[in-house]
Order: sequence, then structure tokens, then C-alpha cells
Amino acid sequence: MFFVVLLCTCIDPYSPNLNAYESLLVVEGLITNEKVPYEIKLSRTVAGVDSYPERVSDAIVSISVGSGNKTNLNYFGGGIYKTDSTVFTGVVGKTYILNIVTHDGKEYKSDPCVMLPVPEIDSLYYEKDVGFTNNQTESNEGISIYLDSKKGNEINMNLRWEYEETWKFALPNPKRYNYINESLITLISNVKTFCWKQQKSSEILTHSIAAGQTNIIKKEPICFIASALSARLSIQYSILVKQYSISKKESEFWANLKKVNEGGSDIFGSQPFPVISNISNIHNPDEPVLGYFQVSAVTQKRKYITFKESIVKLGLPLYHYPPSCALIESSPADYASQFGPKPTFDELYQMWTANHYYNFIEPIYDPQTWKLSKLVFSAVSCSDCDLSETINKPDFWIDLN
Repeated sequence: MFFVVLLCTCIDPYSPNLNAYESLLVVEGLITNEKVPYEIKLSRTVAGVDSYPERVSDAIVSISVGSGNKTNLNYFGGGIYKTDSTVFTGVVGKTYILNIVTHDGKEYKSDPCVMLPVPEIDSLYYEKDVGFTNNQTESNEGISIYLDSKKGNEINMNLRWEYEETWKFALPNPKRYNYINESLITLISNVKTFCWKQQKSSEILTHSIAAGQTNIIKKEPICFIASALSARLSIQYSILVKQYSISKKESEFWANLKKVNEGGSDIFGSQPFPVISNISNIHNPDEPVLGYFQVSAVTQKRKYITFKESIVKLGLPLYHYPPSCALIESSPADYASQFGPKPTFDELYQMWTANHYYNFIEPIYDPQTWKLSKLVFSAVSCSDCDLSETINKPDFWIDLN
């Protein structure tokens, strides 16, 4: 009976037949009323799940204003086409159409998109809160950031938000010395102690207001920061929130995309379905096109949050660097072996830094003889801003501590 049950409950792997796979055009683009270069990114889907999208580098891309003037975009590499900010700027109330001609002569066009007015952001603020991770099983203290918006002019209003985080933090083990050789170890005059990291949001944040509802946004949740899980609040944090006006159709696009992204990875989750684009092949309307041409007015607001305002005032738990940031002291004597001589300090240095995972931090000298005794190392991510952060203070940054 055991073997019968075992055989009946086995799950056979399934390999789908992808012989009918067709590479689809993917379009990503946003036009606002900001005086900046606008980007249209073109790529094609690929069959392999581990493959990178194929960048489209030989297309002709242009934007029409209503049925009048047409502005051509210049190619900048990586499938990215840009406008000239000195020549072309989006205007509220005007209608825009994206035009694409690929190298094989296929012509694509977006639906006409009107740039709708957007209300101003009234305020950004935060409150102490509790968030949940690990499938809602683990709770963490932190802050939730909220947004209030001023009254909009539209009866039916649809809004979308993006945000960019920037935070200043201190390296736990900044590199203080340069190792030249055993006899020459020099002190770094300008030790890089502080770093700034930036990160853009990947969440889909939208809100629709139907006719008859108040068109004032109050306490719209933007993001949650768990104070003990990152260094965001360790010194000073900044968030820049952008508020976009979007059409009803674009609102439906984002809602469907959110459903697909949050559908779950098991057989009981919602199954993937095509998300309708506003771009089509003008000679073959049945050809699927992925992505969306966005036309939105935008307003933005920045908020700074200091260590004193968050951790100290609200009594939040501190972030502690992981054990991988511990200092490592190493000496040739640690490698004494009966099979050969122990390494020199030069060989020891090369051994630890050859794979670029560790940095040399400082030397340790014997207090009796003042001879070199040990070399101290730390993971690059804990000692060097250059790994994934920027060592330069952003132009907009204001130190409030």
C-alpha cells in the first residue's frame, strides 16, 4: 500500500513546448512636463528565462504632438532613445503619439495620450509603525511614510507615485591604510568614512478617484522602513516622491500589471495573463506588443528624516551590521605548516585581496618590538563605498544633523 500511495502522489516535471515562441517588442517610455530628456526604451523578449532582453538599436523613433509637429529621438545605446530637452518639452493639455519603425519595416504607433493636469503634493510625513516580512510571519518596527495631496481639478482622477530613496551611512570598517609591501604601509590622508546610497522604487502605487468621491488624497501609504533591517535611518534619510496624473486606461494597465506581479509562484496563485498595451502594429493590429507609452504631468516633493527624529525620538531599534562585516586579523603564523614555509606578509596580503572580496584595513604592530605582527582585513562591502554606493554627496543633499 505504501508503494501504491507513493507512485500515485509523485509529481512529474513538465517541460512546455516553446516551438511556437515569438519574440515580442517591448516599449518603455514616459513623457512629463519636466524640462528633461525623455527616454523611450526598446527591447525584445527572449525564450530563455535566464537570458537578457534583446536591445533594439536600429529603429526610427519619433513623437508626434497631436496631428502636427513630429520630434525625432536620438539613439544613446542599450536600446535607449532620447529627446533633446532644449527642443522638446511636454505640455499639459496636449496630445502625444509615439511612432516606431523597426529595421524590418514594421510600423508601431501608440494611442493618442493626453497629458492631464496633476495636483500638487501637500505634504510628506511619517509615523511609527510595524511591518511584516517572511509571508506576514515576522514583524519589524519602523516608520511608514505617507502623502497628502492638494485638491485636483479632475472629476475622475487617477494618480501614480514613484519614489527615490537616498541615505547617508557610515562604513563600519573604513579603509585607513594602503599596503605597498611589508616595509611600506602608508596612512590614507582622506579616509572615506561616509557613503550615500540611492535606490528607486519598484512598487506599483496607484489611486483612482471616481466621480462623486472627494478628490483630495489623505494619508496615502508610500513605503515602510524597518529600522533594524537596513542603515537607512542610521544617520540621515531622504525620500523624493513623484506624483503623476494618468488616464483611466493607464490606471487599468498598472492595476493588471500589479495583479500579474503579485499572482504567486504556485499552482494556486493567479495565472499570468496578457497586460494590454496602448501600442500596436498599424499594419497588423493582432500582433502583441508589451509595455506602455506613458504621458503624465508630474509634481514632486522631498522629505528628510534624521537619526534623532526617527530612531531616538520614536525609540526604534538600531541597525547592526552583519557578522560578515567583522574585522579579520591575519598573521603568517596562522598558516604554519609542516609541508612548507609560512607565507610572507606580501603573500598574505595577495592571498586575502586577490579575489577583490576583502580590503586591507590597517596593520597591527608588536608593542614590544614594533615589528609588523598582523594584517587586518574586512569585506569590501563593509569598507569601501565604491562597491555599490557613491562616495560623493549628492548635489541636492543637505546635512541636518
